[in-house]
Amino acid sequence: MLIELFNKGGIFMWPILILFVFGLTIVFERVYTLTKASLGTKRFLNRVREALKEGGIEAALKVCEETPGPVAEIFHAGLSRADEGVEAVEKAIESAGSIEMAFLERGMIWLATVVTLAPMLGFTGTVSGMVRAFRDIEKANDISPAIVAGGISEALLTTLFGLVVAIIIQFFHNLFASQVDKIIIDMEESSIGLIETLSSIKKGKE
Repeated sequence: MLIELFNKGGIFMWPILILFVFGLTIVFERVYTLTKASLGTKRFLNRVREALKEGGIEAALKVCEETPGPVAEIFHAGLSRADEGVEAVEKAIESAGSIEMAFLERGMIWLATVVTLAPMLGFTGTVSGMVRAFRDIEKANDISPAIVAGGISEALLTTLFGLVVAIIIQFFHNLFASQVDKIIIDMEESSIGLIETLSSIKKGKE
């Protein structure tokens, strides 16, 4: 049934299908990446604090190396500069944070592109189908439903398919944008917590 409808949709169904497959590929990659990035930030921060108090910077670095995710990467970058002072740690965290944000947002522009192009191709298929319908009328010199049915069917099916693809990919785009925002907030809050911990440890040694 679906294959039959797809074939009736005409040639513009194929580029929309290619866009859909491309979009889903990015969706699966983003699901894997963002799920991996969404670690228990508070629990991780507590582990780092305990490691700092018990084993110093080296122990905290080891915890970061053993933990996947952007927060661990940022902590590792900051702790690597801990011997240079708190200001150096802050700068290292800012630089690492920018890199991790870019990594988290990677692929989002392509999802937005699929959302834009899919309905546009669908509407182009609509125009193509209507042109075909009027051409059939001209050839037959008749306006009976049987003659125009093929062209109108093509027009409606391409529009429908393009909109369905756009809706599905838009849903995932918005979902990922929400996840990225949450992870970035966790990164910022955790970074502040790390800097406060290092400052308190430094004051305790003075």
